[in-house]
Amino acid sequence: MKTRSIALALAAGVGLVAAGCGSNAATSSSNNSSTAVQKGGTLNVALSPDTNINWYLPVTSASFDTLPNAMVQDQSFKPLIWLNTHWQIVWKSSIAKKITYNAQGTVYHVFLNKKWHWSNGQPVTAKDLMFTWNVIKAASAANAPQPWPYVGVGTGDIPSGIQSVVENNNYEVTFTLKQPANQQWFIYNGLVQFFPLPAQTMDVDGNNWSKEIAYLGSLGTNPAAMEKVVDGPFILQKAVKNQYWVMVPNPHYDGHKANVSKLVFDYEGSNDSEYAALKTGQINVGYLDLSQYGARGALVAQGDKIVPAYLMSDYWTDLNMRPGSTTRAIFDQLPVRQALEMGIDQQAINKKIYHGFAPPTYGPIPSTPRTKFFDPALKSNPYPYNPKAGKALLEQNGWKDVNGVMTKGNEKLQFTMLYTTGTESTTQTVELMQQDWAKEGIQVTLKGVSFPEMISMEFNTSQPKTWQMATGSGWAYDGPGWYPSGDGLFNTGAPNGDGYSSSEEDALINATHQPQATQAKTMQIFFKYEDYTAKQVPMLWENNFGGLDVFAPTVHNTSYINGATGLSQFNYFWISK
Repeated sequence: MKTRSIALALAAGVGLVAAGCGSNAATSSSNNSSTAVQKGGTLNVALSPDTNINWYLPVTSASFDTLPNAMVQDQSFKPLIWLNTHWQIVWKSSIAKKITYNAQGTVYHVFLNKKWHWSNGQPVTAKDLMFTWNVIKAASAANAPQPWPYVGVGTGDIPSGIQSVVENNNYEVTFTLKQPANQQWFIYNGLVQFFPLPAQTMDVDGNNWSKEIAYLGSLGTNPAAMEKVVDGPFILQKAVKNQYWVMVPNPHYDGHKANVSKLVFDYEGSNDSEYAALKTGQINVGYLDLSQYGARGALVAQGDKIVPAYLMSDYWTDLNMRPGSTTRAIFDQLPVRQALEMGIDQQAINKKIYHGFAPPTYGPIPSTPRTKFFDPALKSNPYPYNPKAGKALLEQNGWKDVNGVMTKGNEKLQFTMLYTTGTESTTQTVELMQQDWAKEGIQVTLKGVSFPEMISMEFNTSQPKTWQMATGSGWAYDGPGWYPSGDGLFNTGAPNGDGYSSSEEDALINATHQPQATQAKTMQIFFKYEDYTAKQVPMLWENNFGGLDVFAPTVHNTSYINGATGLSQFNYFWISK
């Protein structure tokens, strides 16, 4: 299942953004005790350097699609369906109480749970779900104003694959598709994207959807979007950019009411300042960057729990193949992409820089955390690290070494690569990549930028010449969809892709969307997609960089971290006095 395209900050630790990986990590990080739950206290959660919260609506544009934003949005707005680390729907945490469908996979009835209300006392109804549908549809249009388009366009048949959406009554909505679809694929990739929005307060002109989404585009960057009417466990009380975001319990929340009296997300200017805050107790939920691994003893000595964590995610180096880019003709050549991949020493990056907490990844599905979607055939790297063989491959395809730079006609393998600043481990990684590529005759100039700056450059499709390569982002399989079949990433025109296009890739992705007679047949088709994508390297595969989450001994119930996604139910956390 594909997910909400959440771009990941490439850092060894991104605080709770990279928390917990599957059931084992979640259990080991629980910090549970036999002591009765205590109320009150402040939960201070560290954000990694260069990680600002800058979008407050759960309907998101690509340029604001980050895990920190999603982490905060999920505290104030309830999703239609909430998924746990095992890819199961948790109905008690979902706006929907059940979803039924026909055998053909074309008609889906969504029934809303009547228990949910907005913080102003009004019920969450089908009208709110319909409002979200119309917003998504308008924000997905090619002519949608900035900052749109909507990040999930094309994922899970949203919106172009939908024949109709009908409000049957106050608590039932029917979705009808144009074509049959694997029912689980549509639920986990399509319906999972929906967060009902309060139509009563946000619908300023539903008769003019261009005007409406322009308004929501301006509201999205405004903390006021979640300071008033919400249906989640917390309400944003105060936001100070580059400092902190204070959330307080929503007294009208209809689920498990928050145990803590305040939830604060603290901006950290550097890993050193975050480490100092952990030592002094200013932060009680944070992270340890792997460049500081040798200093972990001081935290352990004061009782802090350090837990390795891996997202169900993919990190990569983006190659600009978009129309109008200066590098499209070069990166569109498979041998060039193969050679670049052969110049990345994932084993050395894992051992020498990340102390073994960055297992290699050779395709679109990580080997850690291990899921049923990982193809055992990809335990071995299709393009093992070998700069000499990579250079020979280029030479076989017409490239010649001219003064240390592989050249073919007017084309030169000479690029500028953006990378995210803020962590020493990231800097060491990109420097090693640069050195190894030079052995192949690929000259790369490094340019450090902030994570928001890099994302804004990559997703500004109106200016495709502003970048060539970029590393420091990735994809968490946690929304807009959870079925990791590559739509929205690797198919032609993918909103979160970089211009890669292959009719065979499109066909393989589409095949994973079709219902099959058996689970074995479903996985056979999925592995075929996975194997082809791995060998096509539409993006350069990199290690699944783990994080080291740190919990103060006073913090409990941290098992409510969603290990696969990094998103958490902070309302279950509690603090002992």
